[in-house]
Amino acid sequence: MISFLAKGGPLIIPIVISSVLALAIFLERLVRLHQARCRDHGLIERVYAAIIRGRIDQARKETAAEHSSVARVLDEGLSVCCRDRRTMENVLAHAIEQEGRRLSRYLGTLATIANITPVTGLLGTVLGMIKAFMAIERLGGKVDASVLAGGIWEAMLTTAVGLSVALPVIVAYSYLSGRLAALESEMEEAAIWFIKAIEEREHD
Repeated sequence: MISFLAKGGPLIIPIVISSVLALAIFLERLVRLHQARCRDHGLIERVYAAIIRGRIDQARKETAAEHSSVARVLDEGLSVCCRDRRTMENVLAHAIEQEGRRLSRYLGTLATIANITPVTGLLGTVLGMIKAFMAIERLGGKVDASVLAGGIWEAMLTTAVGLSVALPVIVAYSYLSGRLAALESEMEEAAIWFIKAIEEREHD
């Protein structure tokens, strides 16, 4: 396999390195996004109930026990729950933004790999074709067809490898982006519930 890929020329190397990097990023982000999920589905309801009863300390114990993005956002809100609504909304929005930035780390690199690997492969093919036709010119056009075909398929190998890397990376990026969007929706929903709980407590 290695000897086969080596026939594609030097540009195969950055494509292969990019594929390894993309796999590492995908696995690392997959673990991070899984850890960020709120596995305790009753957390928001318990925090809501604690706020209504004025038990802010109990609400913070609930968020401290759950190591998820939703819990961190709620904890930030609880830290300013005695302030005015605008301050609370700003703190919650900032917490959601921070979590989103933390969770989306390296996704830009994944998108870049998806974009550059097919282009790198195409560049390798173009350079290989140029090399093949320069060889034909040196030989005065007297080249065996099988030799020419061999040179062409070797040149096209980089494009095939580049596309083979780019396609799964695009799928991986889309999947992780979808998971991230779902988590952001959960955080926004939790923030809405938080504001609602504070308002209900104030009206009692």
